Amino acid sequence: MRLKSSIWVSAYLRRCQSAGVFGAIRRRGAEEAGAVFVKVAFMDGTAQLYIPAPQTVYDDSRPIDRFFVPVSPQPMPETEVDERLVKELRFDSDAWIVETEDKEGRHFLDLVSEKP
Repeated sequence: MRLKSSIWVSAYLRRCQSAGVFGAIRRRGAEEAGAVFVKVAFMDGTAQLYIPAPQTVYDDSRPIDRFFVPVSPQPMPETEVDERLVKELRFDSDAWIVETEDKEGRHFLDLVSEKP
């Protein structure tokens, strides 16, 4: 069984906060299973957008994991990221948008699903 999106987002934001990275829910989606999009603002007018990885990446033996892939290899102008998010919301109105701000671009998405 997969972890509820609301619980995952809360844990993710706590992880960011513990490292001194500001993060907030920009749009609350479906509590149970809404897709989560993470925008990392570099505070210089650029940002990176992480979207849910394709289902083929997932391992059935670890159903609680969530995997993300960047939309582009390099940061993009924030306006382009915001436009992409508007399109995603038109397609999936249950989606969550989480935004963080970090000059270094730390996203912690590779750490959220690790077990202690």
